[in-house]
Amino acid sequence: MAAPITNIKKQQLSEEQIAEQRLNDLKDLLSENEEALQQIFSIVSDLNDIGALEAVNKMLQAKEEIAHIALGQISRKPVTNIINQLMTVAGLLSAMDPEMTKKLMGSLNSGLDEANTAIAREEKVTVFSLMKVIKDPDVNRALNFGIHFLKGLGKGLKDEC
Repeated sequence: MAAPITNIKKQQLSEEQIAEQRLNDLKDLLSENEEALQQIFSIVSDLNDIGALEAVNKMLQAKEEIAHIALGQISRKPVTNIINQLMTVAGLLSAMDPEMTKKLMGSLNSGLDEANTAIAREEKVTVFSLMKVIKDPDVNRALNFGIHFLKGLGKGLKDEC
């Protein structure tokens, strides 16, 4: 009967064997992805031909100077104002009901179409025609909306100032 195995010796690879194994793995990888590598080399060649690689290389060499200039530009008052305005508008838009916004945009487009049609007809607005148009349910609805919008706007301005 054979003696039981009591210890297992791990095969230790030399640095040369590890390098050879890595080289074989790399060869396998290259042969499996030949078409993709050819496309990558084609892209890199085109970038080199137009000078883009040289430009990127110069930018990398001057990265600290570029970062300093970019930060200087971003920290200017007009740019920080724009960023603050965009954040405020984003907050306002996120607080608004999307369905109401959609309805308002549709109504705005409809109103612009109606206004363009009226301008094309070159109608004159008289006091009598104004009184008559106020009775139109669509106009009355828009006036009611506008009046209450202005009322809410005025309240908001009073609270803010």
